[in-house]
Amino acid sequence: MPKEIQKDFIYQGDCLDILKTFPDRSVDLIFADPPYNMQTEGELLRTDGTAFEGVSDKWDKFGSLQEYDNFSKLWLAECRRVLKNDGAIWVIGSFQNIFRIGYIMQDLGFWILNDVIWSKPNAVPNFGGTRFQNSHETLIWCSKDKGAKYHFNYKTMKHLNGDKQMKSVWDIGICIGSERLKDADGKKIHSTQKPEQLLYNVILSSTQKEDLILDPFFGTGTTGAVAKRLNRHYVGIERETIYIEAAKRRIDSVQIEFSDLIDNAFDVKPPRFSIKQLVQLGYLSVGQKIYSKDRRNYAEICEDGNVQDGETKSSIHKMSAKFLKRSNNNGWDYFWCEYNGEYVSIDSLRYLAKEKGGVQ
Repeated sequence: MPKEIQKDFIYQGDCLDILKTFPDRSVDLIFADPPYNMQTEGELLRTDGTAFEGVSDKWDKFGSLQEYDNFSKLWLAECRRVLKNDGAIWVIGSFQNIFRIGYIMQDLGFWILNDVIWSKPNAVPNFGGTRFQNSHETLIWCSKDKGAKYHFNYKTMKHLNGDKQMKSVWDIGICIGSERLKDADGKKIHSTQKPEQLLYNVILSSTQKEDLILDPFFGTGTTGAVAKRLNRHYVGIERETIYIEAAKRRIDSVQIEFSDLIDNAFDVKPPRFSIKQLVQLGYLSVGQKIYSKDRRNYAEICEDGNVQDGETKSSIHKMSAKFLKRSNNNGWDYFWCEYNGEYVSIDSLRYLAKEKGGVQ
């Protein structure tokens, strides 16, 4: 029988062998940074003739495309098995592998929600000048099935993006400076360490507090470090001892952060109180004026829970849209009122009513 997953733990070994020991539907999110099968041949040289340290690790080499495809099908199938029905998976890759990965994921039944472009402002140049500079990687974000529920913290990401809808192109620099883990000789411990901001976006957008995130190619633990920082749990799988040791040191040094952003407070559904109910409970009154925040526009509350401005009678949403000359708008965000000597948003009254158990 599959064993229960040990949270906040790195399993050492082959990802396929260890995944098979995990129970069905046991993780909330998967982030996978698999081998890219980059097929690099020969020495890479800069324009000045010096050698460039690319990805030459043994774990990235496969005998053929078919061998790589077979490997990908196996680990992706196991990931789908251990993913909860309302979970999601992110897989990152480059032009060498991401199209093959996407094809396989669709064949396995995953449903693609987005492809996200990680655009690298400080990407490595094409030293030979024989191709365009390869300055991005692609992330595929999938739910488990077509029509399956999944978590997306839309308002959280909008807030993170300056109150604008976050797009599917993320400008994030490659991992350099103090964030890049190095050994005693100053050499990179891992050739493809991902920047923490990338995982911050992935985890914050797709999980809730204390969810369990699986990374089957854990490397030096970026997923674990960011998961801990965001008050989520992680489980990693990694073969190489040097990576595991570096990951443990890194994660041990991380402090959990606490904020509304990390708690996804922006995406918590507001209390279900209507204007009419707030009137019945005594938080608002019939005939009371509610205003735009700057007090330039106002409407009066009607007995049926609608509002009127002397010309039209409508819901708070349609009335606020009228004032803003829009087709629609959220009236809870627009209108303010006087309450107990203070000028407050009418939205805050819903939370006050909830806090007091629906009584005045």
